[in-house]
Amino acid sequence: MNSNISVIIANESHIKYIPTILKTIEEAAKIRGTGIAKRSLEYVAQKMKEGKAIIALSGEDFAGFCYIESWGNKQYVANSGLIVANRFRGQGLAKEIKKKSFELSREMFPCAKLFGLTSGAAVMKINTELGYVPVTFAELTNDESFWRGCQGCVNYDILQRTDRKYCICTALLYDPCIHGGNEKKEKE
Repeated sequence: MNSNISVIIANESHIKYIPTILKTIEEAAKIRGTGIAKRSLEYVAQKMKEGKAIIALSGEDFAGFCYIESWGNKQYVANSGLIVANRFRGQGLAKEIKKKSFELSREMFPCAKLFGLTSGAAVMKINTELGYVPVTFAELTNDESFWRGCQGCVNYDILQRTDRKYCICTALLYDPCIHGGNEKKEKE
């Protein structure tokens, strides 16, 4: 990875990058032809204010992003919105952002099961390296708020037609009871 890139926990000072983040996510979805759940500027700003987002910067230039969200009374945590700006791709930055997001998730929610939905091979590989395993959608949170977040995806109709059993995405899960580290209490 480029040593000039900082991968840090985002805060309120990074809100100015949100329009670029959202545009980068939207453009990536169009290029890939796959779904990415849409998030509002306000939603992403809230994640930054709560210290639940990771941002990568090369000086003052946006390089990448990811955020975390808890579901099902903090029993599940998703790392979502992983994106790397085009000019920074192919340098291992997605992996660094995902690792930092994983660490933050484990610190903030040590007893939660971490999960993700992705249609991207690179993210599947990164998640697998972090200890996630493929699971059925039934093993994910049943929190309706999470599933409503999929409504912005172009593939939402597939999810609906199959009663949330199948979609284009692959579900991946990291269970701390299987992988250890379950000794801490929840911070929130």
